[in-house]
Amino acid sequence: MTDAVRFGILGCGSVGGFTGRLLTRPDGPLRERARLVAVAGQNLARAKALGAELDRDALTVPELLARPDIDAVVVCTPSGTHADIGCAALRAGKHVLVEKPVEVTPEAADRLIAAAAEAGRTLGVVSQHRFDPAALAVKSAVDRGELGRITSVLIEVPLWRAADYYASGNWRGTRALDGGGALMNQAVHAVDLAQWLVGPVVRAAAHTGRLAHDGIEVEDVATASLEFAGGALGALLATTAAYPGRVTRVAVNGDRGSAVIDNDELAYFHAAREGERGAAYGAYGAGDQSAERLPRPGPEQERDRAGLLYEPHRDQFADFCDAVRDGRAPAVDGTAGRRAVAAVHAVYTAARTGRTVRVDDGAGTPAHHQERTP
Repeated sequence: MTDAVRFGILGCGSVGGFTGRLLTRPDGPLRERARLVAVAGQNLARAKALGAELDRDALTVPELLARPDIDAVVVCTPSGTHADIGCAALRAGKHVLVEKPVEVTPEAADRLIAAAAEAGRTLGVVSQHRFDPAALAVKSAVDRGELGRITSVLIEVPLWRAADYYASGNWRGTRALDGGGALMNQAVHAVDLAQWLVGPVVRAAAHTGRLAHDGIEVEDVATASLEFAGGALGALLATTAAYPGRVTRVAVNGDRGSAVIDNDELAYFHAAREGERGAAYGAYGAGDQSAERLPRPGPEQERDRAGLLYEPHRDQFADFCDAVRDGRAPAVDGTAGRRAVAAVHAVYTAARTGRTVRVDDGAGTPAHHQERTP
């Protein structure tokens, strides 16, 4: 293998296009680490159009997997196809980086994890928000104990998706290929981020509904009460029926401090200083230390025409390339991706059964066999 990891992209929709433009940017930390060789997809016309845009070969999926000059593939196909395509790539000797979610069920994620272990290849899952400066600042504070004991977590994803969004792909809004609705597709990033910050969700009670999009099979609203491994309690809202759409929020509260991430920004931070004693009735939002914890950014980070920021994706790709080169696990591996999907599935099972459900932790006991009444 050359010093740079030679990539192929599987899937030439909006995310595949963004990934291609990311990997062909002429500067930055990926310049010496990564090189895009070819793109492929089931829709060959779309693959040829993307190949022409990027000045790269456009192939069928079998052709790309047979290429000896490709070390790794990025899987940008519909979520419910990730295991089949990813396992085929691993059997072909390729390292695999899968777009979120890793798959649509924990069992399918297990197939990918097992195939990577058998092939001796690297498996990563795109979770770029872990690489946002705000998320890294909060993670550091939590790990150092600056927020004290974590007591509660808020995950709020109040988005809007018009009917045109669901009509843009015949897989969107389907159980088989989307795996779920607002929670599995849109909110899985926030669920992953919350678990990375404070530890895994262990139990969930939930409700789901389809309230504004009659033409889809899955939920457009999900609410849940969560319990985390450390004892913290959480509240979750995920929806694509909140017109016109507001910011995604992950808030972490402890008995010595709190932090709020709105979209990719540190909106609030306070950690008690030595000897600090809070007012009897609290500060009601006063005492914000976010500017000193994380200086406000200068010029706005560059976004691709798909609306995605380049920098956090760039940093995750750089980590993945280093993991391939060094023979180590990437920062976000298959197990981490599975953890997010397992939490989502526990919410779905809880909503379907009306019971509090224990999250499948990968030890072999499915969530629906661990239900208990509240």
